Amino acid sequence: MLTLALIGLIGGLVTGISPCILPVLPVIFLSGAQGAAVQRARPYLVIAGLVASFTLVTLFGSLLLSLLGLPQDVLRWAGLVVLALIGIGLLVPRFEQLLGKPFSLIPQRRPDANRGGFGLGLALGAVYVPCAGPVLAAITVAGSTGRIGVDTVVLTVTFAVGAAIPLLFFALAGRQVTERLRAFRKRQRGIRVAAGVLMLALAVGLVFNLPQLLQRTVPDYTTGLQERIDDSEEVREALGLGGLENEQNKDLDRCSADATELESCGTAPDVRGIQQWLNTPGNRAVDLKSLRGKVVLLDFWAYSCINCQRSIPHVTAWDAAYRDAGLRVIGVHAPEYAFEKESRNVAAAVGKFGIRYPVALDNSLATWTNYRNRYWPAHYLVDAQGTVRHIKFGEGDYDVTERLIRELLADADPEVSLPKPTDTADDTPDVRAITRETYLGSTKRVNFAGAQPYTAGERAFDFPGDQPKDSFALAGGWALTTQHITPTGPSGQVRLAYRAREVRMVLSGAGTVTYEAGGRTRTIRVAGTPDSYQLLSTQDIAAGTVTVTVGAGVRAYSFTFG
Repeated sequence: MLTLALIGLIGGLVTGISPCILPVLPVIFLSGAQGAAVQRARPYLVIAGLVASFTLVTLFGSLLLSLLGLPQDVLRWAGLVVLALIGIGLLVPRFEQLLGKPFSLIPQRRPDANRGGFGLGLALGAVYVPCAGPVLAAITVAGSTGRIGVDTVVLTVTFAVGAAIPLLFFALAGRQVTERLRAFRKRQRGIRVAAGVLMLALAVGLVFNLPQLLQRTVPDYTTGLQERIDDSEEVREALGLGGLENEQNKDLDRCSADATELESCGTAPDVRGIQQWLNTPGNRAVDLKSLRGKVVLLDFWAYSCINCQRSIPHVTAWDAAYRDAGLRVIGVHAPEYAFEKESRNVAAAVGKFGIRYPVALDNSLATWTNYRNRYWPAHYLVDAQGTVRHIKFGEGDYDVTERLIRELLADADPEVSLPKPTDTADDTPDVRAITRETYLGSTKRVNFAGAQPYTAGERAFDFPGDQPKDSFALAGGWALTTQHITPTGPSGQVRLAYRAREVRMVLSGAGTVTYEAGGRTRTIRVAGTPDSYQLLSTQDIAAGTVTVTVGAGVRAYSFTFG
């Protein structure tokens, strides 16, 4: 618990001093200056309101809106409206009185128009929740998909407090300026007008995403700190979805990942929160309890994941070989990317890979979280009594998994006649010998070798003079989003230094991608939904460099390696 609190506080502090909060600083400063002579607590009220709305919206906003069937940006728009109304009220006192009429019915010992600090903080917190940063990724998933526990609340609150501390200093600075300088005390009306103008400007700017221009202009001086937090093994372990423990999954710790013998790890958690089922009669849901007496293999996968693509032939072979002997396979499709949530894309991949067993579309990662999973692919083997007996993360060791499947089938029915073991080739590469999967989105990127900040927005890049192995760099104008990158001009270049036998690139949109391989220039025509395109293939693992020119209209998501 203490570790989570420290992670949340440190992550919040880093976010609180990042360029993300620059657009709101003038509003925070003037909120402390306005009315300071009569209300010394106003800065604290503003920050308290911000922390409260930040925490509540982050934890419960997505879940509440989903239950009500409302768009996910409703709370942000509500915050913008409140911010604009407060700004108008500061400019037009009569309008402020009109806004305050509903509250005049509430008995107050000392009515004061300046006591709107907490409401202003609530509006700012709702508006700036999307600026939470990478540490809150696990909390966002927990709030929208899984049960929110004490650990999640502690992490969220400490993050909110950490992010608010730098803002509190600015609010207190505004109060101090007002109290110390007589000119400020005499110009409270002017301060109110300035605050109103700034709030309206902020609201309008947020509508058109203008603060992003400021954030792109100012170098992200916190990038190094953010990367240290994100790359820390302790932070990953504490924030990973594997840390979301509940009554159903608490015994999964009894299983040691990649064990070579059967273990006993508690009753299999529910398959829950599924948006749609494929390959079932009438697309009806499958209940694990209805499969008691059968051996069940749950395969967590994502269709664009190259590791999953290498694993699927083994899973389909087991399904075909052992279905009549009592094996039931359930594919749990847990998307890495937003485009993988589209059921038609998953259905096409199911057909392409020859999957005949039921597939659950776990778009909200509810089942993924309930199994405390962290990997693509991941296999959970459940015996005929409904107990988890084996967990395998990642590729490889297919002979071990198949041997354990055969043991459980024989335990369930000693009279069963088992076929010969399958002979599907194991194409799992030595991960130490090849480049790791390289994401290009701003929040998932790894291995970036450029000197420029790699954050969401539009900016120009240059190739570095010396690029290390297992890295990528950009040249030209690019628009970076959390999921993908796309050129802002006619084209942009990506230079990749790799070690692999096969190099593939996940692309979508409409356009061309050209690259040099084997002394020849090759062109790929990209059309439609995201798919994996092969760039290079050699007989043995080799090191090399490839420069890819991505044309306008093409979105690049990642490089994968084999």
